[in-house]
Amino acid sequence: MNTTASDDRLAKLSWRERICYGLGDTGFNFYWTNISAFLLFFYTEVFGITAAVAGSMMIIVKVINAFTDAGLGAIADRTQTRYGKYRPFLLWGALPLCFSGVLLYTTPDLGGQGKAIWAFCTYLLMITCYTFVSIPYSALSGVITANPAERDTINSARFVGGYLGAALVTWGTQKLVKLFGQGDDVLGWQLAMVFWGVAASTILITTFLNTRERVAAVATTQPKIMDDIKDLVSNVPWIAVFTLNLMVMILLTLRTSTTLYYFKYYVGKPDFSAQFLPIFMLSAVAGAFSAPFLLRFFEKKALLILLMLATGIFSVAFYFVPPDGIIYMVILQVLIGFALGVKPPLTFSMLADTADYNEWKRGRRATAMTFAAGVFSQKLGSVLATLFITAVFTALGYQANQEQTADSLKGIVLLMSFIPAALAFLSVGALVFYKLDKLTMTKIQEDLLARKTQV
Repeated sequence: MNTTASDDRLAKLSWRERICYGLGDTGFNFYWTNISAFLLFFYTEVFGITAAVAGSMMIIVKVINAFTDAGLGAIADRTQTRYGKYRPFLLWGALPLCFSGVLLYTTPDLGGQGKAIWAFCTYLLMITCYTFVSIPYSALSGVITANPAERDTINSARFVGGYLGAALVTWGTQKLVKLFGQGDDVLGWQLAMVFWGVAASTILITTFLNTRERVAAVATTQPKIMDDIKDLVSNVPWIAVFTLNLMVMILLTLRTSTTLYYFKYYVGKPDFSAQFLPIFMLSAVAGAFSAPFLLRFFEKKALLILLMLATGIFSVAFYFVPPDGIIYMVILQVLIGFALGVKPPLTFSMLADTADYNEWKRGRRATAMTFAAGVFSQKLGSVLATLFITAVFTALGYQANQEQTADSLKGIVLLMSFIPAALAFLSVGALVFYKLDKLTMTKIQEDLLARKTQV
């Protein structure tokens, strides 16, 4: 077990370390996927608040979370322990995150206003605990090694683990609710989250025990927080990745959150969503696993452009699938899942590259802040998508557990097809501004290594 950063910048990692780092995202998806796939459904169908109240509450929490993301990133960058900067947060935050997740899926015996307050407080608590652990975990990928190929590999392992976790959650959560609740959905959802929380805590502690921090900043003094922020907003490659992540997370959350409504009201087979969502996740596993192989033939930027164009085309095709065309839905889901599954390993490796670029250009390194702001784009994307869904549902007259109007059904189909497609096509524009190709990153790593040698 490592105690401090060894600064062996270009280390080649063991498979044990790669796998254990990747498993960390399995644990995080026991929370994240539950929130993106089921929380809105839980609030409207079980907890007992309207989609408008739930959506408003989520956007307020996410605005608050913008400050906690940045603040936690700054704290992590300035943390010094015998275990490193970022790894200790996995140990410190595992159990509080478990506790907050259980509270989030607990339904108190309160009136409408009381439930709204409870939902706000528990959601804010859970998101804060999640940030406390997830931001340092993301930053850890930037200091395990500076070797570009190894970064691609560990981020691929991360998202293989993440999508496997997401597949387990989408496949198993509703089954656990039925098993633990025995007809009582309120109890079932609460105990299901106990199960996922305990499993996630075990995984996060395992990740802590089996990873190392090797990359330390060349600078001997820590910059001010405002310097970190100024560096980010002037870091054009980082802005490009931020924008891409924002677009894709809106796209992904729209489709994931709408899936349960799509199969319940449009297809008329509500139980099939329990198979349909894992199909996406397993396809994404294949995509994430293939990322290092595809990078042998494409630059990251070119590969991402192809992936987003493909996602847009397949999403448009989804609009033309009739309610009884289950096989076509599955085929398109597999194709979209694979295309989007390749993307996260690339963009998180790119975020680490933007931290190196900032250190090379300005002499300052803020790895956690770089990832915190990048991860915030995903959180912001998820809440904007939720707010958009609730606005569409409210405008089109959606009523829970009732037969939907033609307008409401059309809105649900558009949320699964043309709207995500538009976001996929728009995201291509962000990539025009990303200029850190292989040759540039090789020069950056050589220069940083030379500076460290001089120091």
